[in-house]
Amino acid sequence: MQFGIFTVGDVTTDPTTGRTPTEHERIMSMVAIAKKAEEVGLDVVAVGQHHNPPFVAPGNPPVMLAAIAAKTQRLQLSTSTTLITTTDPVRIAEDYAMLQHLSGGRIDLTLGRGNTGPVYPWFGQDIRQGVPLAVENYALLRRLWREDVVDWEGHFRTPLQGFTSTPRPLDGIPPFVWHGSIRTPEIAEQAAYYGDGFFANHIFWPASHTQQMVDLYRRRFEHYGHGRADQAIVGLGGQVFMRRNSQDAVREFRPYFDSAPVYGHGPSLEEFTRQTPLTVGSPEQVIEKTLGFREYVGDYQRQLFLVDHAGLPLSTVLEQIELLGSEVVPVLRTELAARRPAGVPDNPPTHASMKAAVEAGETLPDNTPIVLAS
Repeated sequence: MQFGIFTVGDVTTDPTTGRTPTEHERIMSMVAIAKKAEEVGLDVVAVGQHHNPPFVAPGNPPVMLAAIAAKTQRLQLSTSTTLITTTDPVRIAEDYAMLQHLSGGRIDLTLGRGNTGPVYPWFGQDIRQGVPLAVENYALLRRLWREDVVDWEGHFRTPLQGFTSTPRPLDGIPPFVWHGSIRTPEIAEQAAYYGDGFFANHIFWPASHTQQMVDLYRRRFEHYGHGRADQAIVGLGGQVFMRRNSQDAVREFRPYFDSAPVYGHGPSLEEFTRQTPLTVGSPEQVIEKTLGFREYVGDYQRQLFLVDHAGLPLSTVLEQIELLGSEVVPVLRTELAARRPAGVPDNPPTHASMKAAVEAGETLPDNTPIVLAS
C-alpha cells in the first residue's frame, strides 16, 4: 500500500506568530517537504493545482513536480488535483508525458473539478458545465495518450485533425489516472467505467458520505468488467497533527484550526475530529483512526495525509512527516497488509507494473469514450 502526503500550497498566516510566509518561501517549502517524505520512507507526494490566492500550489503542477523529480529518486509523484475542467487536455497530455519521461515513469495524476467558482470564466468555461467538461476532456486525454494520430471534435474546444500529442508516453504506457471527487457520483462512475482509480478526498466529509461514494465506484467497477468490487483501486485523503502526548497535540493545533480559512469559524475542533478523518493526537491515535477507514471503504491502495496547511511552520510540518515515516506508516503497512484478502491489489498500478503487464501480454483498459446518463 502506498502512503504519502498531499498539499494544496496554501499561504496562510501563522496565528501564533502573525507571520505569513512569502510565496517563494512557501514554494520552496513544498520541495523540502517532498524531499523529507522520501527520506523517511513515504511513497507518494501529490501537488495541487489552483489559480488564485491564498494558494501557491502551482497553476502548473508539472513544473513543481519536475523540480521534485530532479531532487528525489524513488518518490511516486502525483497531483491533488489536475483541473480537467479548465485545463486543455492537449496541455495535460503533453505536460505529463514530458514529466513521465523526466521522472523515469514516477508519475500518475489525479483529475478533479476542484475549482473555485471564479476560475471557470478565467479559462473561458462555465462552472455549470463542470461535469460534462470533466467527461469530455478526459475522453480526449485518453485518446491523445493512446493514439498516435487523433481526429476529434467535441463541444468545448476546437476540433483536432491529424493531431499527434508529443512526447508520446514513456514506453507507450500512459500515466495511471485517479479521478478525485468528494461529492459527485458521475465522477465515481467515470472512474469505474475506465477501470481507473478513484480518490476520495474526504477531509471535510463524514464517513457515511465517503462510504457511499466508494461503494458506488466499486459496484460500477465490477459492473464494467474490470474485476471484483473489492479489487477496485481506491485512494483516501486524511489530515493529521501529532505530538507524543495527545493533549499537547490538541493545545498546539487548536489556534491553527480555529484560524484556518477552511476550518475556523465553524464546527469546533472536537466536532470536526469526530465527523471527519482529522486526527489530532498521538501517533497511536493516528494509527487507530486510519485503520478505521478500512471499515467503511474496504481495502484500499493509497493513503495521503495533509500536513502542511493552516499556517503551520515548515519545521513543524517536517516533524509531522518524521513521525509519519518513523512511527505511523510502518505500523499501518503491517496491519493493513495482514488484513488484506488474497486477490485484492496491495498497490495501485505504476509505470513499472503496467509495463510488466504489457510485456506479459495483458491488455490495459481500452479508450472507449464514456456516455454518462444525464
